[in-house]
Amino acid sequence: MVVMGTAFVLVIGRLTWVQVFHNQAYAAVGRSELLHTVNLPAQRGPLLDRDGRVLAMSVPLQTVVADPHQIDDPLGEAKALAPVLKMSVATLQHDLSLGSGFVYLAHQVDDSTAAAVKALALTGISFVKEPKRELLAGDVAVPVLGQVGTEGHGQGGIEYQYDRQLAGHSGQMVVQRDPNGRDIPGGVVSDQAAQPGRGLVLTLDTPLQIEVRQALSNEVVTSKAQAGMAVVMDSRNGDILAMANLARSPNQPTGAPIPAPSNLALNEVFEPGSTAKVATIGGALQDHVVTPSQRLVVPDQLQVADATFHDAEAHPTTDLSVSDILARSSNVGTITIAKMLGKERINHFLQDFGFGRPTGLGFPGESAGFLDKPAHWSGTAIGAVPIGQDEAVTAVQMLDAYNVVANGGLMVPPRLVDATVDASGAEHPVPAQPNRRVISARTANQLKPMLEQVVQGADGTGKAAAIPGYAVAGKTGTAQKPYAGKPGYQPGAYMASFVGFIPAQRPALTAIVVLDQPTPIYGGSVGAPVFAEIGRYALSHFHVPPDLAPGSGPVTVPVVIPPPVTPGATTGSTTPTGSTTSSTGATTAKAASRTPASQVRTTASASRSVPGSTPSTGGSTTSTTLGRSPGIRSRP
Repeated sequence: MVVMGTAFVLVIGRLTWVQVFHNQAYAAVGRSELLHTVNLPAQRGPLLDRDGRVLAMSVPLQTVVADPHQIDDPLGEAKALAPVLKMSVATLQHDLSLGSGFVYLAHQVDDSTAAAVKALALTGISFVKEPKRELLAGDVAVPVLGQVGTEGHGQGGIEYQYDRQLAGHSGQMVVQRDPNGRDIPGGVVSDQAAQPGRGLVLTLDTPLQIEVRQALSNEVVTSKAQAGMAVVMDSRNGDILAMANLARSPNQPTGAPIPAPSNLALNEVFEPGSTAKVATIGGALQDHVVTPSQRLVVPDQLQVADATFHDAEAHPTTDLSVSDILARSSNVGTITIAKMLGKERINHFLQDFGFGRPTGLGFPGESAGFLDKPAHWSGTAIGAVPIGQDEAVTAVQMLDAYNVVANGGLMVPPRLVDATVDASGAEHPVPAQPNRRVISARTANQLKPMLEQVVQGADGTGKAAAIPGYAVAGKTGTAQKPYAGKPGYQPGAYMASFVGFIPAQRPALTAIVVLDQPTPIYGGSVGAPVFAEIGRYALSHFHVPPDLAPGSGPVTVPVVIPPPVTPGATTGSTTPTGSTTSSTGATTAKAASRTPASQVRTTASASRSVPGSTPSTGGSTTSTTLGRSPGIRSRP
């Protein structure tokens, strides 16, 4: 009895100790076993094109997670989950046996998979919502946009460059769950809301982007090129309206081209060849070393140190004007002018035209190109550098150089991002970088007709770039490809390009097309036709009127005005809430400060229409009198 009494006293004492003196501590332990912290991913900001069409947006999907502390039979649950999640039993058993209280099993599963997992009613298995990035225009601009990984961070391109602004800040929620892992109703202990990321309004124009990619893809296939890139810019403000990058798949080298693994137009460099002559001859004009009409004796070949430079086609010694030298793309004539200018001034003008310096876009992996200092030039460099050898550029650098001429001698920095969009839908413009004077307006005005002769002249190398009704100014380029990592050039391997602007005397668009190892090898044969195809579409798309013949009156041309879209009407396939898909395959967001999706086609068309045009409710053809060019819709 004494022993039993003593035991009873001890039990009562222990109960008193637990329930009276330490009740709060033990209650906290009990609660902690029911509490679970759930991460609340922030909604990533969308990427919009210049007219509000959605290029990329995040859609919330279910992610399967587990709390191994609540799972008594990891192998049994792994066997049940494996066929549903299409994962191995061994992998799932390992994850379900971990000592952690929270384990990801399958990220961003579709609705049917999520429903199948829920139907299993397994202990310790639950779900969290995770956003998945959807490219609503498909892969048409993937090398520019980049992608988003399963952890919600940008991988390459704009997504990586602006990850901090786009990603926002995740939140946290502490909830109570029963031993089977089910949420207890009303069991939210604390809730810290996620802060959504900002959206970005890009300068890209989705319809033009689609057209540029298709035209480039066709030429890559036709010319059997290894890769290709094409960029279109608003001449006046530097907005990049389209940027296509295509390459052959290493697994199917003869198959259709696919999106390049990186943004070739900014990440890859090449020797420009004859397109670089604009800086050499432009510099000589700027320094009053030559004039456009000045005539020079141009032999078929020229010895420079221990190298002999030739023109592309054999010819007797002839008398050519400086304009003829540029139109015919004479290497010997350009080198003759370069010797008159001198290597220090050549280097100065190449740098001023943007060679060897970043564009200012700050794009991930962007190359500054290569331009050696004159002190390091070899004896043959005075012959090679002025004609686009011994230096390397990106496609956008060369595009910028020709846009200098289009803008009367001003370097207008390129832009890919026009504005940010906050959670309320309000836009905040991204300030443009200041322009920079490269050559005088007088020199630019001398170069424009010279570049026109490349396309329109009897001996011009860029005739295939001609567009009926418009004066085209530009230049062809054909350059050998150097070996990677060792001196010398690859036999038979060339980069072919055409770069220019339209209309020549009132530029609205500046564009470049580059083909990697095409057949035929010449920029005038493969780059110029693509430039013309892109140009024809873009001029119509932006309603840029044709040139006027000297002494003629206004020109009347047909302009097709699409019918207005009835608000609320369905214009395409169903997409995530708050958006509709247009005929271009892109989606327009219903942001508070942007045009509603149901009206965007009408508004976008109106923003590019010619003043004085009258929309037709039936989508018929309307005649419009054109006396001047409104060009492309300007940005601040």
